[in-house]
Amino acid sequence: MMTFKHTVQEYDGELRKIREQLLFMGAKVEEMIAGGLKALLERDSELAHRVMELDSEVNKLELDIDELCLRVLARRQPVASDLRAVTTVMKMVTDLERIGDLGVNICERVMELNMVPPLKPYMDLPHMAEIAQGMVRSALDAFVNRDVEQAKQVIEKDQTLDSYYGQIFREMLTYMMEDVRNIYRATKIQSVSKYLERIGDHATNLAEMVVFMVKATDIRHKGRLGNAHAPRT
Repeated sequence: MMTFKHTVQEYDGELRKIREQLLFMGAKVEEMIAGGLKALLERDSELAHRVMELDSEVNKLELDIDELCLRVLARRQPVASDLRAVTTVMKMVTDLERIGDLGVNICERVMELNMVPPLKPYMDLPHMAEIAQGMVRSALDAFVNRDVEQAKQVIEKDQTLDSYYGQIFREMLTYMMEDVRNIYRATKIQSVSKYLERIGDHATNLAEMVVFMVKATDIRHKGRLGNAHAPRT
């Protein structure tokens, strides 16, 4: 009996460590999103460079978490909800790593923009960054709390980011048509907005994985939430 209890405690500790590492990785990519936009608004290329350096930490966390998950799968052979939780984490870290890559892309464009005069005040990009960062945080909170409704709210917010991106794209196109000298700066700004829109897509992926983990229902590629159906097994 004591051996069984000890084994259960070890197993619970391993699952807890996986969750903690996932949240730590999430905090790092959130920091990259916020830092990249701060560097843009304050024209701080040194900050942009520091944010880019965080990418190596995010990449290492992805490898470490994958290793922890594989170890649990091999040693504990989890079933049902625990199996879904562990395999979900292995998918989530891939999206978090890609969000980190997009944070690097943002900083690269920021450093280029900082070398030329501003085209216009950055009014919509901070809103986009705030929404994208909030989506990542909410998706991770939904994972920890096993909260399907919170995950669905993240999915719904993606439309707001898409709308912002479309608005910025049209605005930058207008600037480019008005004066060819605006093309360089306008394309960089448009790229930043695209990266933020893609971060929203990855946050949506995170939320969809939470729904699968909790409900054993795969809602990926279903379009509207109401069209999702449960697997046969």
